[in-house]
Amino acid sequence: MSFDYSKYKHGEVLPFLPPKQAPITEPDWRKVPQPKNFIVRPPKGAPNVLIVLLDQTSYSDPSTFGGAINFPTLDKLASEGLTYTNFHCNSLCSPSRTSLLTGRNQHQNSQAAVVDGATSYPGDTGMRPKTVAPLAEILRQWGYCTSMFGKSHETPPWETSVAGPFDRWPVRQGFEKFYGFIGGEKSLFAPYLVDGTTELGVPKDPDYHFSVDITNKAIAWIRATRSLAPDRPFMMYYAAGGSHPPHTPPKEWLDAYKGKFDQGWDKIREEILERQIKMGVVPPGTKLAENPPDIARWDTLSDEEKEVLSRQMEVYAGYCEHTDREIGRLIQAIDDLGEKDNTIVVYIAGDNGGTAIGGLHGTFNEWSNLNGAPEDVAYLKSRMHEYGGPKSYPNYAVGWAMAGSTPATWCINACQGGGQNQGMVIRWPKGFKAKGEKRTQYAHFIDIAPTILEAAGIPEPKWVNGVEQIPIAGTPMAYSFDDAKAKDRHTVQYNECTGNRSIYQDGWMACVMHRAPWEGKPRVDSYDKDTWELYYLPDDFGQANDLAAKEPEKLKELQELFHQEAIKFGVYPMDDRSFERLNATAAGRPDIMGDRKEMVLYAGMTGMAENVFIDTLSRSLSVTAEIVIPKGGAKGVLVSQGGLFGGWSLYVKDGKPKLAYNWLARERYEIEGTQVLPEGKATLVYDFDYDGGGPNKGGTGSLSINGKKVGEGRIEKTHGAVWSLAGETADVGVDAYSPVTDDYDPWDNAFTGEIVEIRIKHKD
Repeated sequence: MSFDYSKYKHGEVLPFLPPKQAPITEPDWRKVPQPKNFIVRPPKGAPNVLIVLLDQTSYSDPSTFGGAINFPTLDKLASEGLTYTNFHCNSLCSPSRTSLLTGRNQHQNSQAAVVDGATSYPGDTGMRPKTVAPLAEILRQWGYCTSMFGKSHETPPWETSVAGPFDRWPVRQGFEKFYGFIGGEKSLFAPYLVDGTTELGVPKDPDYHFSVDITNKAIAWIRATRSLAPDRPFMMYYAAGGSHPPHTPPKEWLDAYKGKFDQGWDKIREEILERQIKMGVVPPGTKLAENPPDIARWDTLSDEEKEVLSRQMEVYAGYCEHTDREIGRLIQAIDDLGEKDNTIVVYIAGDNGGTAIGGLHGTFNEWSNLNGAPEDVAYLKSRMHEYGGPKSYPNYAVGWAMAGSTPATWCINACQGGGQNQGMVIRWPKGFKAKGEKRTQYAHFIDIAPTILEAAGIPEPKWVNGVEQIPIAGTPMAYSFDDAKAKDRHTVQYNECTGNRSIYQDGWMACVMHRAPWEGKPRVDSYDKDTWELYYLPDDFGQANDLAAKEPEKLKELQELFHQEAIKFGVYPMDDRSFERLNATAAGRPDIMGDRKEMVLYAGMTGMAENVFIDTLSRSLSVTAEIVIPKGGAKGVLVSQGGLFGGWSLYVKDGKPKLAYNWLARERYEIEGTQVLPEGKATLVYDFDYDGGGPNKGGTGSLSINGKKVGEGRIEKTHGAVWSLAGETADVGVDAYSPVTDDYDPWDNAFTGEIVEIRIKHKD
């Protein structure tokens, strides 16, 4: 049975089909009029689209929202457009990003948590269903030039290797051009990048910085499309690396905020609220919510703690402003091309509130906390001279995330204000007359996609690529563009994150803190024991006055509403596990390694992220390299995993084999062979016998050439949970990206002999 197109309006079924042509019976082309070319173009006057998203920036970090950090680009856009002070995200990165790009709620995108922690539950597989077409795919099929630059973090980890599939990579999600990274974060000085689906090496540029790089590439792409296809509008998604950890701006920004945060987070919160009230960001009379008791009062800290913690915020602030200024370069380039008036710019200052991975003291190397080896204040102070530079991978203390959520509190993972309030500005000179005004209507990430479609005059498609679509859940925001007093149209919204949850309805919000981001386990052993909070936001934007005890009927009503919304959008079951979900077997998701205990590798295999490589953490294993040594000997890396902030490398130096183990950039261990590898075929084996007794323990390693032991040594500490997720990779024949050891050149370290194969095998 053929598809009945007559049931649908123009544009409700994509792709468009060319008109049917009657069979041609005349053989001579001279006698046959040429049919018109079938070319799809957007509706006349459809705007260009630029969506800018910052990463883990808190609501009140930017000066635009009363914060202490200068955001000149966001400020300028606000003066030329509209500032939405009541805008909201989900409480984690991947859920927010999929909601932004599809107009559907996180669980409709099957993105309950970060994609690295996916399970097999329907709303949590990490695999966006084909019933949800992204905005970029819709605009592409309408004739837009589409691109994405920066961070994705929506591709399931088992689909991120050269083996694919590539269905959920940006270039198969409607973006004809993608330049950036697929995972959750990267070094900003030596990132593992891809162009389309092609893996790229690190530029040999000592001044390289990711934020500058993607801006340069984005500007070049826009100029090219305006040169080659000026009749086609563009859609660009610029997903900045800032201000996600590592907090590492270019060196000239490290001291831009020197001394600006010495008064501490408590005083900073008071100053921010005062500015917010004066600017009209929050209503007069708004109160500060109290920080959780785990967040120390600044005046109780030692001088050493204050010195360390204030430095963390100085560096973070410089990082934020630099990122904003790079975005300014991009927007200025668009304006210089004469595209300002009909380009709708949506600038969202964050995707999930401030980060909590730094814990209560912050970190010099973020992977320390993730491996259960936190850094104390004394250690942090000892490395302050390197903090924020290329040899650090830092993250601030969570107290600064709380300051950034002013007047609310909390941060990433939380469904209270600090985890879901987000600053947003829209500029579109041709689309609305209002300038420099604020809008207080409730809005959410899911509202952006339908707003763009409405602005472009493009209907919501009901079928895309042969698949019937589920309806867009968001509400177009254009009703508020020129009417500051327009009644809210987005009246109900749920949020859920690893058991933390909230429900909003007509100004009321009920929420639960099931497990704080820095807590190892939930506060209660079942969801029905959770303590709910209740707030009326028009009178209490900061959520300082819990009304749960005074309004039990309203609370009960909202609890039931959450339950109904959870069923409607596929929230259940809620999975409150934390880092356990990073283990594919425990989480129940696919794993490209499966239960394999052995892996054979070949020359040229590079860019293998942790989730597509055999497990080398906290276990006994052997690495066997079958190699050929040329005349005169060889040098270089045979196989490596990780990099500057933790990893291991088997390599050859001065003709002898060596093993380097880098524990969290804090301790380094080396095992060196005493004999030179012979010319011709050779078998080099590295054996590691783990002490056992849990993760992070030590072990004994040995090196053998052709069956003869030539070296042995102790590795006293090992990574127990994670190397760096997608931040660094495993590589054969080279140590790509940042180097595990400074015993060889960071760029020129490729093995100069021949690698036949390398076999890694679990011994337990």
